[in-house]
Order: sequence, then C-alpha cells, then structure tokens
Amino acid sequence: MASLATAEACDTNGALLSSGDLRVLQPVFQIYGQRRAFSGPIATLKAFEDNVLIRELLETRGEGRVLVIDGGSSTRCALVGGNLGQLAQNNGWAGIVVNGCIRDVDEINSCDIGVRALASHPQKSNKKGNGEKHVLIHVAGILIRDGEWLYADSDGILISKTELSI
Repeated sequence: MASLATAEACDTNGALLSSGDLRVLQPVFQIYGQRRAFSGPIATLKAFEDNVLIRELLETRGEGRVLVIDGGSSTRCALVGGNLGQLAQNNGWAGIVVNGCIRDVDEINSCDIGVRALASHPQKSNKKGNGEKHVLIHVAGILIRDGEWLYADSDGILISKTELSI
C-alpha cells in the first residue's frame, strides 16, 4: 500500500479537518517497528492491562488493517510484545497503535510492521480475556470507529472516516 504523507494530507484536506471527517491524534506516541509510515482500515479494541483479545485479533488475517488498541493510557504493563509483533507481521497487519505500552522493543523493531505506543514497559499484561472488540474507542483525544482509516508517518497519526486518495 502506498503511503500518504500526513502533513500533505492535512494541507490538502482542510475541509475534512474542519468537518471532523479527518482528525489528528495528539502527538504522544513513540515510533517502533520497521515501517515508519503505514496506513489501512482500522480494527478497534478496548483492553485494559489484558492482551488476550489482542492476540485473538492478531491471529486473524490482517489484510492490511491497523489494530488500534485503547489501553486506557496505562503505563503499568505492556499490551504488545515481540511475539504479537511477529504474529501481526506474519498475518498481514499493516500496523498496531497502542494507547498503552509495548515491550520487547528490539524484537518489535525487527518486525516489518508499523507500531506506535506511549512507551515501553518490561512487565507483561494480565491474561484474563477482558475487553471489547470492534467498539468505539477514545485514543489521544479522538473518538475512533472500527472501519475508519489510519495514516501514520514520522509527522503524526491521522484518522479519516474514509480512505484518502494519494
């Protein structure tokens, strides 16, 4: 999938920004993974300090999607580690955005996916299966719906109601 420069997308889509059909996430995310720029339709997940449902989704065919996880901004444990990063790569996910922490940074940085997270944390998450898939989530000041589009590069992250043309 060709990448779309987020700065250019903002410059050329003023009407979409004004209407709220194109939104910019607050600049709170660190950049991980080999893909510095990535995009795709969004699969949403709400999971607080528990990554069982994250694994379940990443075990499915990604088909170029981006998993956006509302982890409640928790910095008490990691929701995604190297094994899940490899699973995402193997199953065709374009990227993962975690409103929370990751771990195994060196392993994730060797994966051919894009990853954004608040920080890294060495402690693993709970394994109880708590959370919700494909629901409305709130991440970095923005409401995000399953099926919307995400565009990420070194300048930031955009959420669009529809796919943007390059």
